[in-house]
Amino acid sequence: MKPTGPLPPEFAGQDRLTIGGLSVGALIGRAGSTPCFVYDMAIVRARIARLRAAMPDGLDVHYAIKANPHPDLLAAIAPLVDGLDVASAGELHRALSVKPATAISFAGPGKRDAELEAAIRAGATLNAESAGEVRRALAVAERIGVPAHIAVRVNPDFELRGSGMRMGGRASPFGVDAEQVPALVRAIIDGGALWQGFHVYAGSQSLDADALGDTMAGVIALAARLADAVGTAPPLVNLGGGFGIPYFAGDVPLDIERIGRRLADALNQRPEILGNSRFAIELGRWLVGECGVYLTRIIDVKQSQGEIFYVVDGGLHHQLAASGNFGTVVRRNYPVALADRMQAAGDVTASVVGCLCTPLDRLADRVALPPAEEGDVVALFLAGAYGATASPSAFLGHPPAPEILIDG
Repeated sequence: MKPTGPLPPEFAGQDRLTIGGLSVGALIGRAGSTPCFVYDMAIVRARIARLRAAMPDGLDVHYAIKANPHPDLLAAIAPLVDGLDVASAGELHRALSVKPATAISFAGPGKRDAELEAAIRAGATLNAESAGEVRRALAVAERIGVPAHIAVRVNPDFELRGSGMRMGGRASPFGVDAEQVPALVRAIIDGGALWQGFHVYAGSQSLDADALGDTMAGVIALAARLADAVGTAPPLVNLGGGFGIPYFAGDVPLDIERIGRRLADALNQRPEILGNSRFAIELGRWLVGECGVYLTRIIDVKQSQGEIFYVVDGGLHHQLAASGNFGTVVRRNYPVALADRMQAAGDVTASVVGCLCTPLDRLADRVALPPAEEGDVVALFLAGAYGATASPSAFLGHPPAPEILIDG
């Protein structure tokens, strides 16, 4: 038997699963079928309120759309945050439907000229990833007669300790190496663009409050050094994010109040050149990850060479990360339960496997669950981030899973 991750606190005490006050049967009826994703907006609202209370006054909060771009969820989140961060023209289009361009930034390497033009025409900020991108953006802006709003994404000379995915302190396709930034900023200003500041992202999925606090302090110090070299203060310093959530056994929820205190100290002591700069944090997973549940129905219970398999109608084509095939080095189990017997004893060691014709399609590996029958519903938690749109939904031709938002 292998352990599972901890249930999110909003669901931990339930016997029969409800989401947003609705039963699983009602939710599946609303979705129309299993498998389906259900998102509880009340959890997101509570998350954002807690974050606002913990962080220093005046700190902007941005939502990274890539975590979950579902239109209803995005429309509900937009009024609660100060900015939206996108990484494609498609995400830009969605963001513009719910937020003004002045509150949108566009990151990611390999932006095509058409994407640069769309962002420039709209007035969104381009987080430039290279000198080549800046050159192309300036050329586009000159051709269409619209000034570009450009920030520089910095590849910092340090990394976020303990993060699940490190994005700093090494060669990277993301951002501009710190020593190259001052000259590039001067080229942006001399080229007639509107310089918007710095965007620094050092890693993701960290549960270490002190490491995150150290990283944010390091970003502030780096931004000050770069601003001194440029000779101009940045209008905005996006400190990145990287706040993790507890997916696996032994994970402990992040102490954001501690991060807030550390960040307040760092901002209070920031160098004079950053005195009038605005600061932002960019979060995705931490805001929405625990609001989502993936519901999938058992269609077969089988035994093979002494092992029990609960075969469900969903799979990794909807929830790739839960299968361990989304960058996890060692496969570990997300929290999982039978929806109508959440507190029942786990008398059976079973693997929850999907409907795809591949041995990779395993949503839970040899976990303790109650005895189950065909028709029972399995609930897979932490499905609010990097679920439907981060999974190979076209694989083997199965239909996409419906997504529904419960709000109020």
